[in-house]
Parts: sequence; C-alpha cells; structure tokens
Amino acid sequence: MKNPVESMAKLALHPADILIPKKGINLRKWATVACDQYTSNKSYWERVSNYVGNAYSTLALTFPEVYLEDEDSAQRIERINKAMEQYVKDGIFDTYHNCFMLVRRDTPRSTRWGLVGCLDLEAYDFSPDSTSLIRATEGTIVSRIPPRKAIREHALLELPHIMVLIDDGEKSLIEPLKAGHRLVYDTDLMENGGHVSGYLVDSEEDFTHIAEALQGLYDKLDPDNPLLFAMGDGNHSLATAKSCWEDIRNRLSPEEALHHPARYALVEIENIHDEGLEFEPIHRVFFNLSRKEFDALLTKQCRSFSVAKVTGSAAGFLKQINEPGAQRFGLSEAGEGLLVYTLSEPKASLAAGSIQSVIDLMLETTNGKVDYIHGVDETLRLGNQTGNLGLVLPDVSKQTFFSAIIKDRALPRKTFSMGEANEKRYYLEARSLKD
Repeated sequence: MKNPVESMAKLALHPADILIPKKGINLRKWATVACDQYTSNKSYWERVSNYVGNAYSTLALTFPEVYLEDEDSAQRIERINKAMEQYVKDGIFDTYHNCFMLVRRDTPRSTRWGLVGCLDLEAYDFSPDSTSLIRATEGTIVSRIPPRKAIREHALLELPHIMVLIDDGEKSLIEPLKAGHRLVYDTDLMENGGHVSGYLVDSEEDFTHIAEALQGLYDKLDPDNPLLFAMGDGNHSLATAKSCWEDIRNRLSPEEALHHPARYALVEIENIHDEGLEFEPIHRVFFNLSRKEFDALLTKQCRSFSVAKVTGSAAGFLKQINEPGAQRFGLSEAGEGLLVYTLSEPKASLAAGSIQSVIDLMLETTNGKVDYIHGVDETLRLGNQTGNLGLVLPDVSKQTFFSAIIKDRALPRKTFSMGEANEKRYYLEARSLKD
C-alpha cells in the first residue's frame, strides 16, 4: 500500500497529534471519568474534587453534567477555558505526533482494548435517515447540543470520552496490534475505575495494517448504506463537535477546511465483539412520579401488562427481565422491592421504546422528571428512595446491533451503554483544537 494514511483518510480515520501529561504528573488524579456519568450523584463528584485537590486534573478541563443546570455554568466554562490555557502554558504535556494510541482498559470485571485516533466529521451525519460512514445509533436530541457547544466552541483542547464501535467479527483491526508497542502511560484509575495503559502506534507497518484492515471491513458493507463507525458512547459530544465544525467551516476557504483541527474529533474506537466490552442497557429513574401514574401512562403503550414481585437476589431479578418470548423490564420502588413488568402487544419493538413513550407522555402531562442511569446498582439505589421509580431494562444484543441500526436507522434514546459508570472512558489523552 503506497500511502496508508491517505487510504485511512478515505474511510474517515486519521492519526493525531496526541497530548499526554509528562512523567511526574499523578495520572490517577489526572484521569477522571466521562462527564455524563453520575448525573444524579453530586457526592461522587464532590469526592473526586476533594481527592484531586490542586493537582493537575482533567476535572478542571471538563464539565460534569451533574452541574449543567447550576446557576454558575458560564463561570464554570470560563474556568475550564482558563485552566486549559494554563496547563498548556505550564508545559505539562508531551506531544506524540502523527500516531494512534492503543488502549488497554482493565475494569473490575474485564479487560477491553481500543484505538484512539481522529475521525473526520465530514463523514458523520447524526440525522435519523443518515447513510454516512459514521453515524448516531440513537436519536440525537438537538436541544442538548447548545449547552455543550458553549463548552467546546472556545476550548483550546479536546479530551475524548467518545467511544465508537466497529463490527469486526474476525478481529482484524485492533486485536493484532496488542503486542510489541512502546508503553506511553500506565496508571490505576480513581473511584474503582480499574487500570489503563496506553501504547504508541506510529510505524508505517502499523499504519498499513490499520488501513488494510479498515478497507477489509468497508468492503463487506452495503455501498448504499455503509455503516463503518457506530456511536457507542458520547453521541451528543460528537454531534456538538460536528456543529462547532460546521460553524468554523463557514469561515474558512476550501483549502483551509481540509486540515483545520476542528474538522476532526479524537475518539476511542472499539470492536463490538471484544469479549471485554460490557454491552449493557441504560436504565431510567423517574422522580416525582407515583407508580399509579406510571402504570396509567404505560397502559397507553400496550394492550395490557402484568406485574410480578421478585423475591431473592438481584441476579434472579435480572434473569426474569431477560427471559425470551415477551417484552419485559424491571421496576424498583421504596417499600415494594423488585417488580417485573411483562407487556402484551406493545406498540414499540423494544422495552426502551415503550419506556421512552412513557417518558414523553410523562414530561407532557405530569411534573415527573427522568434521569438515565448507567448500572443496575445505581438504578436500584435511586429507585429505593421515596418518591422515585427505578426502571431496569433488558440486555441489548451485540450480534444484531449493527443490522438493527441499518434497518431501523436509530434506536430509542439511550438504549444501551458500554459498561457501568465506573467502567466508562476516563479522560486521559488530549488534542489541540487550534491551529
């Protein structure tokens, strides 16, 4: 292959100039979990802040979404931008030019691998009828983009929590890279996040391998609907990057637009077939909604439903939710314990779709509110608090995931997640967004 970088670029993948904190910086304090985690748990983020103290940390460079509705949002964004400038001025980063970073993540439950690099936002379209190489897997809520744009549009750096999936059943792209690369970083992660290591991928041989494997994956796709990269985590962050890029592109000449840093987004690419990738549903917690009100809203989404109380372990509860043959989900309520709902003739094909219709009606007709929760334990904890309802959804199939996206265009909002909250991506690598 004459020019593997050009070959990759035709399929929207690019190496990047990746910034890693210099040796001597405490990476355990540096790396914090994705900002869209623990969104109903301020005590988590307060604990992180106390642990980090005044150390260099991505906590100062990101906006935990638990604080999005606070009155000091504008001041927080200003502090983030100033911290980015100060960190760059302090010279805390080493730059690894024109490379990818191979990432090994050991979580309390498993080990997974990913490849950090840039995706071309020109090849990404989050509209529901998209047939682009890179696309959303769930409906994108356009109203969620503006507050995120306020954070990104003046940012000096980007730090990725975006995880993008490839459908590589033969394990041809990422897995062969596992051996023989230089270790760049290696650290435990705070708050039971496990361990993460990063290896430099920058040789011509590596690039040729990546380009050939990527082309092999593309050649198997329908040319009229070539879904190569499917959003795993961070859909609204990538949509925000796309929106920011469109604003910037309008001010550039065609030549300037070809290589502007904002045209690209730094992401971690993961193989959906990696055994260590925990592919799980995202659950829901309702606030200020009684079960009687919930049941009345659910009645409109199916012919009928039954409710069974579960005694015993949470494992048995989850097993019942995932029994084949009917659409089911679980519910946790203070004083009532664990319940399994079974729907007859539901209007939606997935439990997530039925619950989303309930959410839509709830927001229109009641004072109820909803949050989307990663992890069964956190959902049950919140559901057991008076006035809340914790909704536990059934598993999502890896095997049919890509075909479902191609067929249905998009899943209901927040249908799935890759792992529980402490297993999500931690901010570690960075990239400059400025020329």
